Amino acid sequence: MSVLIKPIITEKMTADSELFNRYGFYVDPSANKLQIKEAVEETYGVSVEKVRTMNYGPNRKSRYTKTGIQHGKTNALKKAIVDVAEGDIIDFYSNL
Repeated sequence: MSVLIKPIITEKMTADSELFNRYGFYVDPSANKLQIKEAVEETYGVSVEKVRTMNYGPNRKSRYTKTGIQHGKTNALKKAIVDVAEGDIIDFYSNL
């Protein structure tokens, strides 16, 4: 299984990447910072200075239906914010 799941492309992360050279990724919840750093450097060919991670737990919901109470939850996920060295950029929109 891959460490990097997908990049986070939102208005806030785009502004961070333009101003501070920071990029966000959804990553495997069992991955540590060293594995994330190696995966980003290998995949995008940049040098990583710093990695910060955030763990998000699942959101639990319940519905009241004719058959009773239905319980459910979303998946737990982990985000990583990666600081890239000055001068390096990651282009998510290139058509290769």
